[in-house]
Amino acid sequence: MHRYKILHRTYYNFSGLVQLQPHILRLRPREGHELRIESSHLDITPPATLRWHRDAEDNSVAIATFDTPTSQLLIESESIIQQFNEAPLDFLVADYAINYPFAYTPEDRFLLAPYLNGAAPAADDPLTQWVANVWRPGETIQTYALLQRLCTRIHQTLTYQLREEPGVQTAAETLARESGSCRDSANLFMQAAHRLGLASRFVSGYLHAPPSTVNYGATHAWAEVFLPGAGWKGFDPSTGEIVGSDHITVAVARLPESVPPVSGAFVGLPGASLDVGVWVTELA
Repeated sequence: MHRYKILHRTYYNFSGLVQLQPHILRLRPREGHELRIESSHLDITPPATLRWHRDAEDNSVAIATFDTPTSQLLIESESIIQQFNEAPLDFLVADYAINYPFAYTPEDRFLLAPYLNGAAPAADDPLTQWVANVWRPGETIQTYALLQRLCTRIHQTLTYQLREEPGVQTAAETLARESGSCRDSANLFMQAAHRLGLASRFVSGYLHAPPSTVNYGATHAWAEVFLPGAGWKGFDPSTGEIVGSDHITVAVARLPESVPPVSGAFVGLPGASLDVGVWVTELA
């Protein structure tokens, strides 16, 4: 078991006094049998009233409402967690899904429909052509090996690019630019998995790792694929590895743009600067 302290600070500085509208916060780690929260709290300036709920994806969401006009917004989230996912490869896939290609059972396919791509792509679609170089019809391969091949291919062929601006590149844009942020690589992995007929979803969270071009004190993103018998398994194309104890999930979603850590609006003079810092520290 690993213990981590996660400190996530978000500063907004406005050009004058503004009235803050409700803000949606997705900052609390996602609990389960692999992760337990010892403590978690939010400090917000100016003072806010918090209402907590679970969204449709079962993510923990806080809605902050404000009464006091301000020229600055500070949101500081601190959590201490226990992470038990120390053997990410210790899982068994259902017999019928060990090798690819396979078909989900009708019951699973009904539940997984939002995470599957039902539209038939055009023959000249760049993503379809790119996926054809990862797997060709007629090839039999272990499903996990195919997903790891896909994860490694993205890691080896794309250049990591720090992008501060909001939004996620389409798979076609990432392939054309041959570069992208962690969320762009995760989206490419998701869309490629959809082309292969596999249910996939986007994950936002944190990564415990030495500072690097991938981990520079910010939130992190990766993707999960549903494997029958094993459940949702995470793959991080930014590092080229399956998700393990160093990855801390906060929120999952069908669409990458659905789970920003902080979202909201204000009424007042236009213009605001944003400063974000994230520190993930392993504890004894």
